[in-house]
Order: sequence, then C-alpha cells, then structure tokens
Amino acid sequence: MIPESPLAVTDLAALIQDVPDFPKPGIMFKDITPLLADPAGLSLAVECLAQPFRRMNIDKVVGAESRGFIFGTAVAQSLSAGFVPVRKPDKLPRATLERSYSLEYGTNKLYVHKDAINPGENVLLVDDLLATGGTVAACGELVEELGGKIVAAAFLIELAFLNGRQRIANYPVYAVLRYDD
Repeated sequence: MIPESPLAVTDLAALIQDVPDFPKPGIMFKDITPLLADPAGLSLAVECLAQPFRRMNIDKVVGAESRGFIFGTAVAQSLSAGFVPVRKPDKLPRATLERSYSLEYGTNKLYVHKDAINPGENVLLVDDLLATGGTVAACGELVEELGGKIVAAAFLIELAFLNGRQRIANYPVYAVLRYDD
C-alpha cells in the first residue's frame, strides 16, 4: 500500500490551469506549465511524487516523452535512482524495444533502449497525467519485457473519470491530484 503524501496539495491544484477544447473540442486540458514555472510549486510537486517511494529501493525511474521526462528525472534524482527515457519513434540511437499504445485522441508507439533496465531492478513509472492509461501501460510492458519489476506508477494528476487505473490494475497507483470530472 502506498501512503498518501503528508504534504498539502491545494497549492499545486491552484497552479494548474484548465484549457477548454484543447487539443480538440470537448477536451478539458490540464495545463501544468504555470506549476512548472513556479519554483515552490515545482519543488512541492516533485517532493509529493517522490516521498511515498523513499524506502522502496527504486533502481530506475521510467518516464515517457515528454512531460514524463520533466517529473521522472527530478523524481529519479530525489530518490538517487537512474532515469530511463521512453521515447517516441526515431529518437533513440541504439537497439530498442517498441510498443504500440492508444491514448485519449489517437495512437502512437513508444521505444526504450534494450539495455536500459537490468532484470530484477525495481522500477517506478512516473508521468504528469494518468488519463486512459495507454501510455503508462505501454511503458509497463516495455519494463517487464526487459525484466524490470514495477514497484508502482506515480502521477501528478489523475483524471479518474477516464478510468486509467483499470488499464494498469496490476500496478499500485499513486496520484498527487485527482479530478473526478
């Protein structure tokens, strides 16, 4: 069981702006750029993401392009773990594994270097947002194919009404902020 963060998150929620009809009509986009621009907000967000995992011996943090890089590298540094980027097509220079996945408004592929994770390493999946769960499910499949053990998936924001937790039900899920509608 992942403990809830003892840190206050109301300040973080105030730094996230809703943008209606982006990237297409009917979508309410959660814009994290004001939070990223606020030094105290960014620091608090990273601490909220890292704190529950401090005693779980995380070896690697995996983050998907691109906002997963922002929080993933900061969480990895905070946990004294390595960071593994999961990239979109044609971005990694060496031998890779790939996975197709679907997201709220389309499909894509993700890639990871074949030597990025050693068998048995404890891995934390980190991203800014859990929506339908397609991206993190694909990341999890790549990690497992490499022999990594997924400890949990951590997100700054969960859009609970999109039921992404169901798609990644085999992993413990931690979200700093949860939106139910």
